[in-house]
Amino acid sequence: MSDSQNTGSEAREMRPTLREALRRARIEAADRTGVVVELRDAEVARLEILNDALDPLFAQVPDKVDLFDRGISQGETPRLWIDVVAHVLMGRDKRIYRFVQDTRFGRIVLAESHDVAAIVDAVTDYVARRLIEREHAMVATPLPVAEPPAPPPVPVAPKRRGGIGMFVFGFVMGALALFGLALFASLQNF
Repeated sequence: MSDSQNTGSEAREMRPTLREALRRARIEAADRTGVVVELRDAEVARLEILNDALDPLFAQVPDKVDLFDRGISQGETPRLWIDVVAHVLMGRDKRIYRFVQDTRFGRIVLAESHDVAAIVDAVTDYVARRLIEREHAMVATPLPVAEPPAPPPVPVAPKRRGGIGMFVFGFVMGALALFGLALFASLQNF
């Protein structure tokens, strides 16, 4: 009998307490969080490498052009922004650079590669296209020489009917209506 009592007490002593289980769970969560933070830091580091590789390209962009606002955003998904609608982010495996552009119809992938040089080439092509679009937008098309435009027509106020005539008409109609109502009421009493 004493053996059965000893095994029961030993089993209770061997069972982990809630405090120990919580401690182990916290350690496991911290380890997982550490891995996530390390992955995010690795993404940011790769984007910084790409950002440094783009420095010579953006050094050639004229100072008066303010289309591009390059910078790394530190959000849930780190991104290297090229301008307002285009950015580079890391793919699912955190090793592929994905250069994307947001459009009215959704996001399109402009380039995707493990190689920094390939993404730099894609960004260079994108910047060149944006500069050409800007030039076309800045060119003013000359207006054809023609006669000076005619002055706009002067608006004519509509004719108003006499205000006193309408008042008199309304007064007479109201008086007739009251007379008719009184006559109707008096005839019903008979």
